Amino acid sequence: MLHLIFTLDYEIHGNGQGCPLALMVEPTERLLRLFDAYGAKLTVMADVAEILKFKEHKDTHGCDTYGYEAIVDQLRRAVAGGHDVQLHLHSSYFNAQLAHGLWVQDWSEYDFASLPYERMSAMVRRGKQFLEALLQPVDPGYRCIAFRAANWSVSPSHDVVRALIDNGIEIDTSVFKYGRRNGRVNFDYSSAHSPIAPWRADPDDICRRDDTGALWEVPIYSEQRWLGAFVTPGRIHRAITGWRRQLPQDVSTAGSTQRRTASRTARQWLSLLLQRQAWKADFNQCGGRQLIHALHRAARRFDARADARLPFVLIGHSKLFTTRNEKTVRPLLAHSADHPERYTFGTLSRFAAPWPAGEQA
Repeated sequence: MLHLIFTLDYEIHGNGQGCPLALMVEPTERLLRLFDAYGAKLTVMADVAEILKFKEHKDTHGCDTYGYEAIVDQLRRAVAGGHDVQLHLHSSYFNAQLAHGLWVQDWSEYDFASLPYERMSAMVRRGKQFLEALLQPVDPGYRCIAFRAANWSVSPSHDVVRALIDNGIEIDTSVFKYGRRNGRVNFDYSSAHSPIAPWRADPDDICRRDDTGALWEVPIYSEQRWLGAFVTPGRIHRAITGWRRQLPQDVSTAGSTQRRTASRTARQWLSLLLQRQAWKADFNQCGGRQLIHALHRAARRFDARADARLPFVLIGHSKLFTTRNEKTVRPLLAHSADHPERYTFGTLSRFAAPWPAGEQA
């Protein structure tokens, strides 16, 4: 049986722009209502680094400009309603400063996996402590056990895996097989053990399976697809949003960066045309029919055992969940709810380790 685990990165725009009430609270409220209607569950990956800054602003200035109270109230209500809240971090926010309505981040700390062990461990510890202090009064059994790095930055893995384990994190869900990035964050997950089945991660390489490992990797479901699969209204909306809110460039290298970017873009377009790329199960950017067909393919390929428990992890972002997006998510929820013998709804907490070794693909 496939367990659909909808994970939501709960955050404002990556460049520090945007109203948390409009980009986090309001769209997540619509998502929770929609999921409740179908008996589905949401795992909110709360960017605690951002939320702590909103709290700091409220405490310092005595006004809740960034909706901190609405955010924590929503997270508490989500857990009380049977949904899940786990840890997401944009590490560049820990030293962010507010300037003219924009959160100016510490770009030297943007790439989580490149930070020193002590620094990343302190960030994880602070995030975990915040969520548990916030949510255990609502649910005494609540534990922060799962993590996702911003921009999927968990490579190189050695210090990341160590920092997570040392802080009681049992699950990472940052990896998606076939994924590659080369820029502000660099990774290559093409060698990941599986596109769907969890594995105990090798302490030196999160993509490798090591049955003695203490950290489980629960990957975001992905496939290799041709360019046509990426042309959807949701992806067009995402591209426009990203273009309007690009991250700042280092002005000292702006000219050379621009030339490299132009050349790199040409190569990337050629690669897109000629090669298959990593297609994530993204419920913001994929069409409803696309996601249903992907669910069917995953069931045929991986769900061979009737008693197997496999997570089908989807990813989304609160800031991208538009009213139009509701119309693409609803068919997937309805289809899954109508076939309880094949699919069920889960959360990262409820689907926590251990998984029997025989269920790993």
